[in-house]
Amino acid sequence: MMQLTKKQKNSILTGILALILAVTGYTVTDNQTTEIQDVTTGPAPYDVAIPQYASSTVDITPDEELASSVLVDEVRAQLPKNIEWNGAGAFILNGNKTSLDAEVASQPYIDLKTKKMGSYKVPTVANALLAKSTRQYKNRDQTGQGQTYWTPAGWGQEHGLSGEYDHAVDRGHLIGYAIGGGLKSFDASTSNSDNIATQTAWSNQAYEEHSTGQNYYEIKIRNALDKNKRVRYRVRLIYADNNDLVAVGRQLEAKSDDGSLEFNVFVPNVQTGLSLDYETGEVTIFE
Repeated sequence: MMQLTKKQKNSILTGILALILAVTGYTVTDNQTTEIQDVTTGPAPYDVAIPQYASSTVDITPDEELASSVLVDEVRAQLPKNIEWNGAGAFILNGNKTSLDAEVASQPYIDLKTKKMGSYKVPTVANALLAKSTRQYKNRDQTGQGQTYWTPAGWGQEHGLSGEYDHAVDRGHLIGYAIGGGLKSFDASTSNSDNIATQTAWSNQAYEEHSTGQNYYEIKIRNALDKNKRVRYRVRLIYADNNDLVAVGRQLEAKSDDGSLEFNVFVPNVQTGLSLDYETGEVTIFE
């Protein structure tokens, strides 16, 4: 009988794993089952799209030099003075403390602010009081908020990238479908121009301790809501210039009513291997 080499065995195992994933379409993320999605062509159940095994292949977490490149004087002026590198692609603001108050006598809500930029409308701030009732467990197709071809201002998509993410930008939500999609008055679709902005795939999707994109912090909120905690949440898009169509990053703040959850961070809108023109959204890929 012919003996297989180690390389051939590994190749066969890899093929079997790929076939299983292709058939099931599911992976496990943070102890939750999350459907793998193609965020470049349309939305899917939970605003995340990274197979858990991806991070073990090529790590493209932005280093401090790349992440700090957007912290120009005009940006620092819009953030707290205390800015600390977290070693995982983002920055801790004000010692991770926020002035948000979740102990308020109010029904859950989501409030979105925008501004006009020439002929475009771009999001600026989202304020929310979230609860178990705003949590969405159904996938987008079940709620009629599935496939969309609408794209936000500054959409300069590029495909075929090497590394963990094969594309440059996503339809990046301010308030995610999984944490706000249960609120009846909220349009959680990825064609809601008040809630969607051009965001790099890393900034939107990264969810692990060593790579803290927006999804990493939203998982914390999801877990708090699952435990029946109420959470005040604010997302503020930071633009370096009044003429920019794309934000250079996002300030994320959250606090639960029992104080067990609290963070205040800045997630830069960057990605390893590319540069983003924030005025126009044009993407340049580095070979």
